[in-house]
Amino acid sequence: MDMPKIHESEYRFCLIMWETEPVSPAELVKLCQERLGWKRTTTYTVIKRLGERGVLKNEEGVITSLVSKDAAQAGEIDDLVEKKFEGSLPAFIAAFTRRRDMTEEELNEIQRMIDRIRSGDGQ
Repeated sequence: MDMPKIHESEYRFCLIMWETEPVSPAELVKLCQERLGWKRTTTYTVIKRLGERGVLKNEEGVITSLVSKDAAQAGEIDDLVEKKFEGSLPAFIAAFTRRRDMTEEELNEIQRMIDRIRSGDGQ
């Protein structure tokens, strides 16, 4: 199954949903008003759209995600690498590291990830 597209403003909504789920639509309205400055109708529109695209479900007054934060982020990275770096992960990493200094701690964490992948322990 393809990852449903989550647009930038919808992603900000999803961050709130993932943090608070399971959550009522009324609570999401309140949180989106506080954190995003959205009106009630905007929040309900986003709930409806994301439900139609299979990102969340609104069942018996309770909203839960059908797409995890990790899956959404992975899908965005896959799209970015494919569109901007011709599918080359090394090209993406090279571009990223040329534009940003990395701390020793970040470098060590990346090395641990690589070591886990090489040893077959997954990600």
